[in-house]
Amino acid sequence: MTSFEEAETEETITCLHMMFYHPSQLEKQVFRHLNFYRREQLRADEVAKFGRDSNICHYILVDARVSRIQFSLQLFRKLSSSELCFEIKNMSKRTKLTVNNLELGYLNKIDLPFKCMVGFGDYQILMHVQEGESVDFFETFLELSQVSLLQEHYLPSLQPIPECGISPSLFHSQAISPVEKPVEMDENEL
Repeated sequence: MTSFEEAETEETITCLHMMFYHPSQLEKQVFRHLNFYRREQLRADEVAKFGRDSNICHYILVDARVSRIQFSLQLFRKLSSSELCFEIKNMSKRTKLTVNNLELGYLNKIDLPFKCMVGFGDYQILMHVQEGESVDFFETFLELSQVSLLQEHYLPSLQPIPECGISPSLFHSQAISPVEKPVEMDENEL
């Protein structure tokens, strides 16, 4: 056997890509302590905290309106599965955290969708998980956007468009008669 055949197989590492935007990022330098365009490796048991307190948070946002700990991200493995996922938790008592338009109050947490928009105040963060195998480490990769992520439409519309062309909002405002059948939509369209 050659040394190539004997070499151990490298594990891929789960990477969380995050693109940041704030409308005053140039004037206020709110992201000056973030390391953009560089992969950072963290232990799988570490909780990645985002906020203004440099003694607690790994990712520091220089803004008095940001909580000492704004939110946290933690890697976990689903029960009876090898799939690695992240959970996101709002750690701010005064500011709601939105994940794809779902509001999280203080200490609320959810599984982080594969691709999502996270927001609080004027901050916009587009997150995307690149799957990996390693259970020992995960990586983060931060990017800076010069334009609003909401204006760039990085995410598909969160409102499904039914095949019949009727707006879904009509179903909420009007009762469906027993003769009419609801429009079927694939769960992937949501």
